[in-house]
Amino acid sequence: MTATTSLPTDVSPDTGSRRLWLILAVLLGGQFMALLDVTIVNVAMPTISTDLHTSGSTLQLIVAGYTVAYAMLLITGARLGTLFGRRRMFLGGMIGFTLSSLVCGLAPDTGVLVAARFVQGAAAAAMVPQIITVIQSEFVGAARGKALSFYSSVLAVGAVAGQVLGGLLVSANLFGSGWRPVFLVNVPIGIALLVLGRKLLPADVRGANRRIDYLGLATAVPAVLLIVLPLVLGHQQGWPAWTFIALAAGVVLSVVFVWVERSVPDPLLDLDVVRIPGVASGMLTVGLAMIAYGGFLFSMVLHLQVGLADSALRTGLTFAPSGLAFGFASLYWRRLPARAHHLLATLGFLLGGGGFAAVALDLHAGSPAGAGFIGLLIVSGLGLGLGFGALLGHALVNVPPARAADASGLLTTTLQLCQVIGVAVFGSLFLTLAAHRVHAASAHAIATTMGSLAGVLALAAIGGLFLARAAKRPAATAS
Repeated sequence: MTATTSLPTDVSPDTGSRRLWLILAVLLGGQFMALLDVTIVNVAMPTISTDLHTSGSTLQLIVAGYTVAYAMLLITGARLGTLFGRRRMFLGGMIGFTLSSLVCGLAPDTGVLVAARFVQGAAAAAMVPQIITVIQSEFVGAARGKALSFYSSVLAVGAVAGQVLGGLLVSANLFGSGWRPVFLVNVPIGIALLVLGRKLLPADVRGANRRIDYLGLATAVPAVLLIVLPLVLGHQQGWPAWTFIALAAGVVLSVVFVWVERSVPDPLLDLDVVRIPGVASGMLTVGLAMIAYGGFLFSMVLHLQVGLADSALRTGLTFAPSGLAFGFASLYWRRLPARAHHLLATLGFLLGGGGFAAVALDLHAGSPAGAGFIGLLIVSGLGLGLGFGALLGHALVNVPPARAADASGLLTTTLQLCQVIGVAVFGSLFLTLAAHRVHAASAHAIATTMGSLAGVLALAAIGGLFLARAAKRPAATAS
């Protein structure tokens, strides 16, 4: 393992070193902030529109600008961490994220707000890839699996917390500030994480004789942009011709990127990492699961807020029990019998898919979101938590510290891209079926969408079977 920690060499992460777990808390605080800003802004859109007199397309840019910049630069952020230091990139990204959040909260007009949202996304892309890389390099054995379980729980809690916290802040209208606290809340959190990060994060060791792969950068960034932008804006724009042209160009550039990375001596992303046992099957499984989870969050929010006319706060509180169940299961799956651990990704996604299918049946006749509905969401959350918790640990268990940055860039980009795909595909499916915007139409749309999402989770469960084989035979290169 590379010597990137300032701890004494006789201190093992498996002993539960307090300093290492504090480091993890700082890292996951950054991950939480990045996830929070994906969803928290959705709640504030009506208030922003009224206050700044924004058009529909500008509102889209306020929401999508962050996601586009974030997804577009994740691979680059992972490599920059290798070149210039993970600590430096994490703290630099945190500074950029905190300052851009302040600008968002004080923005006098939509132009400033849109620009600051793009900067926020770029800063998050510099910060987030370092998290998995540091977990891989600083934690070993059971401690690494536990750290990755915490990571997976943050994925769920951050997404749900955005709805709840956004609803609370907008409803509170603190000092008549309206929507602005949804951005300003990041400032004190960011300052606290910066102070702690400077004290706790391990010293940097730059990659020796490494350089930036400009050719890979020149193909990766536009490839992701051309894929993400039409997926994010396509439905609201009515899927004009440019969206399909952009998607096709993005796919072509992705193929070019793979060719480039296999032909240059020091690639932006070493694609040979997918040959490590568990990585390829893990990425496939996590991609399918993230498509399902992203589509679920987006379409269910639309059903609750548009179809059932629930407030943003009530919508967030409806999701909260499921999010807590997700977090609980992803943290404590290791307490289940060890002989079943390699199958938990499959079993978890089957349970989650069964919960989605049961929700579809429950809502088919237009049932209200009552106790039975909440119970089924909790079952789904437990299944997803089991699946994701085991999945991340098994997918990365064989990745040696020297390859952690490449695995991190690949994983974080897969997570973000597949969430966008889930929102675009299944959000469009829901909105098309619910075109009349009435209760019955919304119930039919969400039932059909949830049934389709259950099918995607069934495919993820099959992917988990391939991952199970790798989990049972760890590679000699693992640390």
